[in-house]
Amino acid sequence: MTLASVGYLTRHRAAIDAARLRVADHVRRTPLRALDGGTLLKLESTQVAGSFKMRGACNALLSLPDGVPGVVATSSGNHARAVATAARIAGLRVTVVIPQDAVPAKVDAIRALGAEVVDEGVTFGNRDGLARALAAERGWPFVHSSDDWDVIHGQATVAEEVVEDHPGVTAVVVPVGGGGLLAGTALAVRSRLPGVAVIGVEPERAADAAASLRTGRLHRLAATPDTVADGARVVSLGERTFEVIVERGLVDGIVTVSEAEILAAWEALGDVPAEPTGALPLAAVLAGRVPGGPGTVLVVSGGNVPRRAGGEA
Repeated sequence: MTLASVGYLTRHRAAIDAARLRVADHVRRTPLRALDGGTLLKLESTQVAGSFKMRGACNALLSLPDGVPGVVATSSGNHARAVATAARIAGLRVTVVIPQDAVPAKVDAIRALGAEVVDEGVTFGNRDGLARALAAERGWPFVHSSDDWDVIHGQATVAEEVVEDHPGVTAVVVPVGGGGLLAGTALAVRSRLPGVAVIGVEPERAADAAASLRTGRLHRLAATPDTVADGARVVSLGERTFEVIVERGLVDGIVTVSEAEILAAWEALGDVPAEPTGALPLAAVLAGRVPGGPGTVLVVSGGNVPRRAGGEA
């Protein structure tokens, strides 16, 4: 490891430590649960607001300067719900821009928290642009779901708990959408236990991050991917997540899984609270693309989609 790499990780380590202190009173230390064979699940689906997104949202909002009246966010659901929850803690107003075809249960939960929801004419493709324009119009900060250092450092606290609660960890496997969780995991693990593998999993239909890592160039999908894993319906990594994952080379690999494999893993989780995106790591293990066992920890990222008979959302 070069001196530049050490310095880079040291700077991010300080930010992660600060984030951990900042969010400590507002997030849960989520449990590890063993599957048959010893593979462990990190149950972020039991987190406040139902997903790991609470960590990043809370860190971002509590890092804002005094006098900010409100924030704008955009999301398929989990980030928006987390921002709405964190806004109550921080005493802020919040407007969220959500695609019209987002999961209804997620949208209902966001509205129930008192957030203003803007969804008319919103798609997965135009949501960020609309949200940024609205934020500029109001003079409020825009809190991106993944491409924000405060969000990334907040998400890193998931891996912080993993390495403390499981000294024998050899690999941490996480879902990939915008890359905030994967980038945070990489920064946390590399700055503490550089020998532990960090692996991302994304749908075959949304394999932009895998292509970016393989080629070393930012890969952007031509259209919003059609996948049951709604948290992975993004067209590319962001500037900051690309920096960590690809430019800095802090991730060991990104594998992909089919829609059938995602649904099979979601079903296999049984009574574990989970949504399809949260089943991505288990899908990779069941498909033989990531080794399981007692050293492997799979992050179940969220649980805000009710499971119905037959495993359908």
